Amino acid sequence: MSTPYTHILLATDLLQETSAVTEKAKQLADLHQAKLSVIHVVESVPIYFGNELVLPETQEIERQLLQRAKDKMVELCLSLALVEADGHVEMGVTKHEIIEFAKKNSVDLIVLGSHSRHGLEHLLGSTARAVVNVAPCDVLAVRFK
Repeated sequence: MSTPYTHILLATDLLQETSAVTEKAKQLADLHQAKLSVIHVVESVPIYFGNELVLPETQEIERQLLQRAKDKMVELCLSLALVEADGHVEMGVTKHEIIEFAKKNSVDLIVLGSHSRHGLEHLLGSTARAVVNVAPCDVLAVRFK
């Protein structure tokens, strides 16, 4: 029998549609009596108007996106009976931030969602596929519609 998981990371987009992924991560954490951490990554996207990059507005949009994500993360942690410190909102490239968090925090299972699309090339979304290929631990991709 395999060793039980001790630290599970739920990678979430904080959307209600992915509640099946959240439930699966919580079930596994309870089953293995493992620590459950949650991560959401806000991707930085430069905004261009014409030929110019508009930095002040971009920074304000990113600040608002981060604040909204932090507020939703607090709600999610409360619903999972986790302390606020177990929820993490990062800014960056999603796949990189998930992998870095897993490495730095001795995560032994990453749980994330996978869109149910048609065709073999869409079996996993790009983030899920990247995490599966590079993760330092097991990865569970939970399908949702």
